Order: sequence, then C-alpha cells, then structure tokens
Amino acid sequence: MSTAHPYHFNLVTAAHAAMLEHGFQPDFPAGTEAELATIQAGAGNRAAPDAQDLRGLLWSSIDNDTSKDLDQIEWAEQLPDGRIRVLVGVADVDARVAEGTLLDTHARSETTSVYTGVKVFPMLPAELSEGITSLNENEDRVALVIEYAVDAAGAATDGKAYRALVRNRAQLAYNSVGAWLAGTGAAPPKVAASADLAAQLKLQDAAAQRMLGSRFQHGALDLETIETRPVMLAEQAVEIARLEKSRATSLIEEFMVAANGVIARILEAAGVASIRRIVRTPKRWDRIVTLAAGLGATLPAEPDSKALNDFLLAQKQKDPDHFPDLSLAVVKLMGPGEYVLVQPNEVSPGHFGLAVQDYTHSTAPNRRFPDMVTQRLMKAWLAKTPQPYSTGDLGAIAARCTQMEDAARKVEREMQKRIAAVVLRPRIGQSFRAIVTGVNHYGTFVRTLDPHVEGMLVNAGKPGAARLDVGDRVTVKLISTDPERGFVDFAV
Repeated sequence: MSTAHPYHFNLVTAAHAAMLEHGFQPDFPAGTEAELATIQAGAGNRAAPDAQDLRGLLWSSIDNDTSKDLDQIEWAEQLPDGRIRVLVGVADVDARVAEGTLLDTHARSETTSVYTGVKVFPMLPAELSEGITSLNENEDRVALVIEYAVDAAGAATDGKAYRALVRNRAQLAYNSVGAWLAGTGAAPPKVAASADLAAQLKLQDAAAQRMLGSRFQHGALDLETIETRPVMLAEQAVEIARLEKSRATSLIEEFMVAANGVIARILEAAGVASIRRIVRTPKRWDRIVTLAAGLGATLPAEPDSKALNDFLLAQKQKDPDHFPDLSLAVVKLMGPGEYVLVQPNEVSPGHFGLAVQDYTHSTAPNRRFPDMVTQRLMKAWLAKTPQPYSTGDLGAIAARCTQMEDAARKVEREMQKRIAAVVLRPRIGQSFRAIVTGVNHYGTFVRTLDPHVEGMLVNAGKPGAARLDVGDRVTVKLISTDPERGFVDFAV
C-alpha cells in the first residue's frame, strides 16, 4: 500500500547529530562572530602588494549548480608553438584567515566541509567561504594563480605560481556547460551571449582533453561510481537525482590535477616539506586480479594501473549497466586516499588512481584545510619568509585530515541512506527494476535503477525464492523504509 502523504523526518537534525557522532563540531565556537567582524572590517585583501593585476582576463568558474563556495577560476590562451597556456586562479583564503586565529584553529580541527545533501557544514563560516573568500562573479579578489602550458601530447610543463588580483566574469554550472561542450545541449545563456566566452571555454576543453588522454595513456583509472543528490521542496527531500559526469567535470578535474602537480613540484624543487594526497599501490591487488578473472579478463600479477584501466575501459563498453558497481568494487579494493607528510628529497608514494607521482591538494582552500596549509607554504616561499609549519606540524595535520575525511565519508554515506528512506517512504508498495549488488552473510543487496537507491532484499533467502547473485537483474517491491536507521527494504 502506498503512503498517501510525504513522510516528514527532520533530515537536517539527523545530519547535525551524525556530525557530532563522528567527531565534528558543526557549530562554530564562541568568539567566531567577533573575529568575523574584524575580518570583514579589513579594507581589501590582506597583504597583497606583490599581486599582479589580471582582472582584465576573461576568467570563469564551473561548479555544481548549487555551489556557493567558489575556490577556483580558469583562463587559457593559444600559444604560437601550438601549446595551450592555462591559468588556474585559486582563492587566497589565507589573505583573510590568518594562522593561529580562532577560525583557523577550528578549520584545523574540522579539516573539511561536509556535504550531507540537505545541509552543508562548512569548514569556514559562510560569510567567508561563500562571501569574501569565494571567487564570486563580478567581485575583485586576490588569488594564488597556478600557470602551466599543455602540449599536443597532453604534458603540462613550465609550471609556476604567483599572486594576482582577479575577477570572475562568469559563474557557470557543470550540467549546462557539459551538455554544450558535448553537443547535446544549447549553450548556457552567458555563453550564448558572448562569443569570446564560448571560444575561451572551447580552448579550455581542448587543453583538458589533451591532458585526459595523456593520463589515460599512463594508467589513470576511468572509474564511474554513482553520485546522487536530493531534490528539495519546502525543506523536504522529495526525489533523488543522479549527478552525471560530463565534459565540464572532466575539464575542471584535469585542470586541478595539473595545478596540484605544479604546486607539488615547485615545493619539492624548493626543498619545502609538504602534505601530499596519495592513493597507495593496492595491497589487495590479488583480489582485483580475481575480480577481473571472474569477468573473463587477465591482469598481471603485480599492480599495473595501465592494465587495470584497459580492463575497465573494455568492461565499460561491454556492460555499461554494471560498470558503476565494478568501479565501486575496484575503489574499495584500492583502499581510501590519505594525506602524508613528504619531506624534501623523499619519494612520494604517488596517486595510483590518477597515475601521477606529484600530487598535493591546493585548489580548494575554502573547503579543505590541507589546501589552506599548502597555500601558506607556497606564499611563504614566494615571499621568501620562514615556513609557517614544522615537519612535526605537517605530519600531525596530515594524520588529522585523513581521519576527518574518513569521518566525513561516513556522515555523507549515512545521510544518503536516510535521504533515500525519506524519499521512498511514500512509494511503499511500488515495484522497481534493480540489480543485485551484493550477496553475503548479512543478506542480499540491490540497487534500484530509477532512482538509484541501495536496499536489502528481505525475502531473498526464503524457501522457494530463486537464488540470486551479483549482477542479476530483478524486479523488487518496496516494503518498508526506516529513515532513523537509513534502512530500505525490498522483496522480490
């Protein structure tokens, strides 16, 4: 029987409780308002006499439709030798949030903004992260600019970094720009209104496609895990929408990977210790080999990201419906990313999934503390002043960032389940097409195709029920949901 009215469950209250449960302090400490007032009263950006004036360039940003904390903007130009020069402007958050302040101490403890679907719990107050430290459209801002040139083979060379005054000329969104770049949608209004902006984005896309092809050649993994977001109506989740990857998301990903590599190499050449973002060579490679064998493919005995990606690309072509589940299995077997201290002349473990050796996080300082730390390391090097952190500090920060990133994943995962339970509550009794995603001693699990929701089959093991295995397609009926525990139960 279908429930007649939407089920009302306070998801925001549940998200706040989940934050506390996993070690976050979602409410800013006493004294925040006074410190904010002092920051806001400051005239202009703090300590920017060395900044170049690049406000005349046609900068733009591309982010999610709902994003308000804009960390980076982009610009590119065609060089006479065939290369494409790329500039990535990163918000200079440190210009407003000084080390050792109350807000900095809070950010160092939280380490990341947490996106729960129903509420963002920001690392920095919205007055900063969505206001004066965000690269908002038509606002003058100081930024750390990361520059490199992309050749025909996709290699990013001639990397450098410097401070500059910038002005975002067009705030754009992934969905509309991605569809336009792919030729499946009309140009967004701002792009349609400006031939120069359209040409600028096409050039950026060309640079990104070069770099993407280069990384795939070196073994970057083409993974496709499913991401969703709730559709809200009057503060209630009423539907679940799937977030699609596009040419626009690839553009930003490639620009950020290259920019983070530039920063890592500059700090390494300067002999400055830094925090790197790594995904280690998988210890469970043997399980990945077994997984591939079960699908009729052979992987080498030793970890090989190029061979793994060739297998993934073949499977994506062969069985696109199950590819997100295969991607998720590979991600789990690779293990989570982590932050580590890398000292001068020390070899970094690298990032197995991205097929890059030099990789730090530096392009999202409004929402990630390691990026703010890296920004301070770079600014100290540019200004030829003493480094603000000891190696002991950096090691402790790296460990804390890894710990809290894991906690953030748990909060977000729990809230995804609760949101699904709320959205599907009025649809109890309805049938859905689904794929079996797991069979273990806990039970049999399925993912419905529309909407994309995970749940358990409560009658899969009963006498007379057909034996199901991973990958089987099945029609299921929704029989119950429990938003408090995040349970969604189906029957065959």
